[in-house]
Amino acid sequence: MASFPTLALHKFKEPSVIPGFGITLGFTIAYLAIVVIIPLSGLFFKAAELTPAQFWQTVTANRVLHAYKISFGLSFLAAVINSFFGLIIAWILARYRFPFKKIVDAMVDLPFALPTAVAGIALTALYAPDGWIGRYLVPMGIKVAFTPLGIMIALLFVGLPFIVRTIEPILQDAEREVEEAALSLGATRWQTFFQIILPSITPALLTGFAMAFARGLGEYGSVIFIAGNIPKVSEIVPLIIVIKLEQYDYAGATAVACVMLVASFILLFIINWLQHWAGNDKADI
Repeated sequence: MASFPTLALHKFKEPSVIPGFGITLGFTIAYLAIVVIIPLSGLFFKAAELTPAQFWQTVTANRVLHAYKISFGLSFLAAVINSFFGLIIAWILARYRFPFKKIVDAMVDLPFALPTAVAGIALTALYAPDGWIGRYLVPMGIKVAFTPLGIMIALLFVGLPFIVRTIEPILQDAEREVEEAALSLGATRWQTFFQIILPSITPALLTGFAMAFARGLGEYGSVIFIAGNIPKVSEIVPLIIVIKLEQYDYAGATAVACVMLVASFILLFIINWLQHWAGNDKADI
């Protein structure tokens, strides 16, 4: 009977190059508590100043509900579009050589390095009615700036690198021999892609989708300039929070922030479950 705790302890404390399991674990927990847990807990404590009726009235106000639809709907749509085109871009960068490849590869990371406010101003200058692109779209009845369409373009811009950089390493490390074997056995290129390649990159694709979706929900700087911030038309939830803060309604701002936080946790849990399911399904195969 005494051997079981010893065995469990041995498995729990894996050998490591870095010594001091207790010290490193304690540092990890303390750092996460200071940087993540305590600030997020502060949201709920501040929101607790409201009564349940006041909390519900704040988070379900008509203007806030429209902001939820804009933020969640457009973030989801932008993540779906980026998943499709991001997969194509990652495929090109991982599987082919072409002139100026390094420049194209660096452009993918540009949204990471570019300040979001700069991106918002640049997109607004391009798609405004008198902008370089907007002046040709407006006569065709397509208005981008100061509309939900402009918000989606901004979210496409900031979310693309998450998809590409998540999928690209998986495609680079994939065993080409498996694909060649499938082709030699009579499989078509589409069959090879959907039955061999796609299942292997599905967990990475879901991860990139989740990260792009989460980035879209919290994006502020690149959106407020091109959105126009019209109530019930092009207002995003982060802007609602900022407006409440400017009105010194701190409890109301944290109440809306709590809703976004809980929704993000639920969505990330679902994505993680899908990744776990995809990984188990791949192992069974």
